[in-house]
Amino acid sequence: MSDLMNKFFRSSILGSLGMAILGILLIFYSEITIVSISYIIGAILIAIGVLALLKFIRAYDKASKNELEIVYGIVCVILGIIVITNPKGIASIIPFVVAIIIIVNSATKLQYSLELKKSDNDLWKSTMIISLVSMLCGVLLIFNPFEGVVMITRVVGVLILIYALLDLSSTISIKRSVKQIHEAIEEIVEADVVEEKVPKEITHDKEKKEKKGKKKEKKNG
Repeated sequence: MSDLMNKFFRSSILGSLGMAILGILLIFYSEITIVSISYIIGAILIAIGVLALLKFIRAYDKASKNELEIVYGIVCVILGIIVITNPKGIASIIPFVVAIIIIVNSATKLQYSLELKKSDNDLWKSTMIISLVSMLCGVLLIFNPFEGVVMITRVVGVLILIYALLDLSSTISIKRSVKQIHEAIEEIVEADVVEEKVPKEITHDKEKKEKKGKKKEKKNG
């Protein structure tokens, strides 16, 4: 397989494992995980804001300065402080963000299942079912019917874990299928090359024999 495909499958597998770990943490360590994620997101926002402000200050007397950078920097810093001071409030945002990621990824896998169907690969049915179930998990995260931060967090964790396991299974199946198709194509190409070489060698041998025959006839004549 090409390096691009290998990188895609590697990133997909690592993403699924990361989601699985996040799901487990949300199920068993709901509050700690939410608070930790909030602090990390808040710190990142503050860092981005500070860098934007520093960039604006450095370019203040230059023609290349951007007036929007100071606004962008201040907004990021304020959002970062809000997230850090209200860590449990991020619980209402996490399901939506994760849901978007799951739906987009599931849509990609659904497209792969259709491609597998076109190539008459038997894996298309299982891949399509897994993709649709994963997409359903994403939809449930967006329209969450459960109440209570802890309950929501645990349900989110369960759905993320289910999605991660299904996505991991789907990625491994697709990887094996693509590898088999790639190997089959290589065998066909090699067979064509061999077939092209053999007639050339036979023709070359015939030409040699004909030349030798003509030389003998000239000598005898």
